Amino acid sequence: MKNKKLLKGACLFLGAGLFAGLSGCATTSEYADERDPLEGFNRNVYLFNDKFDKYALKPVAEGYQWVMPEFADRGVSRFFSNLGDVGITINDLLQFKLSQAGEDGSRFLINSTLGIAGFMDVATGFGFEKHNEDLGQTLGVWGVPAGPYLVLPFFGPSSPRGTVGLVGDYFIDPVTYINGWDVRLALQGTRVVDFRADNLSTSKVIGEAALDEYEFIRDGYFQRREYLIFDGNPPEDEEEFFEEEEFE
Repeated sequence: MKNKKLLKGACLFLGAGLFAGLSGCATTSEYADERDPLEGFNRNVYLFNDKFDKYALKPVAEGYQWVMPEFADRGVSRFFSNLGDVGITINDLLQFKLSQAGEDGSRFLINSTLGIAGFMDVATGFGFEKHNEDLGQTLGVWGVPAGPYLVLPFFGPSSPRGTVGLVGDYFIDPVTYINGWDVRLALQGTRVVDFRADNLSTSKVIGEAALDEYEFIRDGYFQRREYLIFDGNPPEDEEEFFEEEEFE
């Protein structure tokens, strides 16, 4: 009974936050960036995520980094990176990057065996470069428009296309198919904490360098997604890219 009350309270809290965000969106009459017509809503979700990170995730990540020896921390990061090569290989195939799919598939096989389940990155030494592909990029390559900028609770910067990609990536993640919800939850939790620990210095730089952290992260998100979708060779004319990404 107590757990049900806590769950109900959490749902009401999140619902109130989303309602406030939508209200903020409705009252905003002029937008600084046409890619972000939901800025009022997005800023409220961003603030929620920032508070959650400040009071929950970041302290846990700092404690994790403090107790974990550096070699063990690197090993855990490599383990999850190796699991990620499965989804990367699948998205290589969906984008018809057959040569790259061979490389990424080889990375996974080599690191899963010689690299002891991926805790060591042996494949890079053999000349197999690490790539970055996800279903959101695949949809972009297929010509699916990104849609407006969207900040997701807990997940952060995204778009409608990126959100669909996240759902798809969940179903091609090997962790999803591990028996036992407790084991899956432990692995997913460790992955999130390890990733946050690896990016503690990045968040510090953002906090020191950005006059408006929200705008800084939004612009960085668009630039990175453009870079990834075009494999590091985006159109010379930035307006050309955003015309292709038109959502109206």
